Amino acid sequence: MSFQTPRSIEEMLTAIHKREYLMPAIQREFVWDADQITKLVDSLMRGYPVGSFLLWDVKPETAQSYTFYEFLTNYHERDHPYADKATVPAGSGTTAVLDGQQRLTSLNIALYGSLSEKKKYAWWNSANAFPTKRLYLNLVDEPDDEELGTKYDLRFLTDQEAAAEDGDADKWFRVGAVLDLPDSGPNMQKELTKRRITAGLDDAFQRLYDLYQAVRVLKPMNYFLVTDQDADKVLEIFVRVNSGGTTLSYSDLLLSMATNQWQDLDAREEVRSLVSEINSNAGRQFSFSKDVVLKTALTIADVDVRFKVTNFTHTNMAKVEAAWPQIRGALLRAATLLQQFGYNERNLTANSVIIPVAHYLHLRDAGDSYLDSSADAADRLALQRWVTRSLVKRGIWGSGLDTLLTRIRDVLQDNSEGGFPAAAIEDAMAVAGKSLTFESAEIDELLNLKYGGQRTFSVLSVLYPGLDLSKKFHEDHIFPKSRFTKKKLLNAGIPIEKVDDYLEVVNLLPNLQLLAGTANIEKQDSLPAVWIESAFPSEDKRSTYLSDNDLDGLSLDLGEFLSFFEERKRRVRERLITVLGTNPS
Repeated sequence: MSFQTPRSIEEMLTAIHKREYLMPAIQREFVWDADQITKLVDSLMRGYPVGSFLLWDVKPETAQSYTFYEFLTNYHERDHPYADKATVPAGSGTTAVLDGQQRLTSLNIALYGSLSEKKKYAWWNSANAFPTKRLYLNLVDEPDDEELGTKYDLRFLTDQEAAAEDGDADKWFRVGAVLDLPDSGPNMQKELTKRRITAGLDDAFQRLYDLYQAVRVLKPMNYFLVTDQDADKVLEIFVRVNSGGTTLSYSDLLLSMATNQWQDLDAREEVRSLVSEINSNAGRQFSFSKDVVLKTALTIADVDVRFKVTNFTHTNMAKVEAAWPQIRGALLRAATLLQQFGYNERNLTANSVIIPVAHYLHLRDAGDSYLDSSADAADRLALQRWVTRSLVKRGIWGSGLDTLLTRIRDVLQDNSEGGFPAAAIEDAMAVAGKSLTFESAEIDELLNLKYGGQRTFSVLSVLYPGLDLSKKFHEDHIFPKSRFTKKKLLNAGIPIEKVDDYLEVVNLLPNLQLLAGTANIEKQDSLPAVWIESAFPSEDKRSTYLSDNDLDGLSLDLGEFLSFFEERKRRVRERLITVLGTNPS
């Protein structure tokens, strides 16, 4: 290993675009976010060291035995989160980046590309959820984000956000445009003049000059070159140097090693494709990670489910590759089942629950017909009840996950016939300290769940199991929330001393139900008695609805809301005790 002559950022990125530098398959995916990228550029503009890089001189005879990837330029969290596979011509070698991939990819995105991350609270499949943004430097103002701790105001903005208003100074300079400036003197002055920047001209010039120097003049890119062609030694070096920064998870390493160890399939491409398909195809809206997919693969392949280096053997990877078609089919069907149970990325509180579901479907060799056949309806219901109860109970899918998954796998393998073995699984879970028995205090805690809470949907679905949750259902206030403002309650004749009591409980479980999306829209802010009269014109249908939702015999007048709430709370508590198998003291 030898130290090489330092290079500028421009020189390193030029080499990347000439495909002189590639990434070996053992590299993880790109994981840095916008703040990490802007901090890196800020550090370089301040002249701070950003660490050294480690490159591997891969000879032609070695290069043909490995898979390599190009560097990301335009990152899109949903549509293009992964680098494309590279082609190394026969008889050619390459230079592979062993350490520094995140930094180099970040600089490539900052100067040549764009970043499209999901907006907070946006739906994954929304057309506007991933705006395309590029890195801009504010030439006029100081940064206003103290927490970021930067000297320069660097932000990822859409081109529209960066555009100047008519007559205003064009203060946002696209960072990548610095590569087009012929020099750092007169042409910078021309740039500032063109942008109508007059106030604080010296500061603006200095900021642009600092960017030019950082990218095109200074040579902060120090790197070492590994020339050894022994794959085991290179892998050892890789693991050691990647112990810092954004931690290299064992799932990253497993996927990387599998890419080299699989004989017929490309592990990285297969996992990428499957993650995308289970999350967004067929109308699904989930956020399963590659970790979940890999853990499922280890479970179904019947190898140790822990992400440990000692498990990444050729033998184990061969088992995973051989079982991959079955793994893929089982996960896709499991995702469809969870969707039919009414779950999505917002209310599925533990993604790991899909692992035993997929394993069970694999063991019973369930095909697509299992998903909707009447012959399997009872089995699907048993599976749904177990899934839901495990999501309602706190602490099931947290710590000790590998032990839990292994115990469930053992039970499923010993009980592969005769339907879903819920009782046997729950016994094994209890031994592992993951009992699904609910105590009185836990039942009372569930009664205080709020509208939109993480576990609220699961509790409502287990309370009222007759609904076809494959259709879109909403959490709905029986007494509409829009009626519960201080002014509206007083206008409705509610005594002032009761108003706070009304407001305190309106969002809690006893005032909630699951209602089909269309019906919920039609209901709007109608009081329950009015809506029920119009939604269920026949006495039989009204009676069925009231009985199914624990509303029969209750006063549905707004003035009696507190009495309604307490009585329905009592009924819901009794129902929870029954459906959760609780014997509270």
